[in-house]
Amino acid sequence: MTGEKIADSISLADARRVIDAAIAKAEEIGQPQDIAVVDAGGNLKAHVRMDTANIGSIHISINKAYTSIAFQTETKGLSEITRPTGDLYGLNDAHGGRLVVFPGGIPLVRDGHIIGAIGVSTGSIEQDQAVAEAGAAAL
Repeated sequence: MTGEKIADSISLADARRVIDAAIAKAEEIGQPQDIAVVDAGGNLKAHVRMDTANIGSIHISINKAYTSIAFQTETKGLSEITRPTGDLYGLNDAHGGRLVVFPGGIPLVRDGHIIGAIGVSTGSIEQDQAVAEAGAAAL
């Protein structure tokens, strides 16, 4: 090990900034959320479960972020193509059921490079997406 820093992955400071912006949006809309940030390799960097956010949404938020980084796209873009009539029907069963194919996961991009992703869960899919967008915009 050389001790060299990986330059193309999200820092903890950036992950906290993303989460803080997402929390602010969740508070603004009155919907506590589970908010996760993963690094460029899909590994959990930071997670927050706001007071009264669903415990069951902890893993969903993490998996939305993972799905977003794994496919380098917003999870909302996977909804239609993974329905029974879609070309990628059954995708959500891949990776041991870890993939989430509905809104709330967004890649985090800096200087044209994906350095991580945010995943949000507990509210409606519209609320999850809005909170994720607010978090992503903070980067």
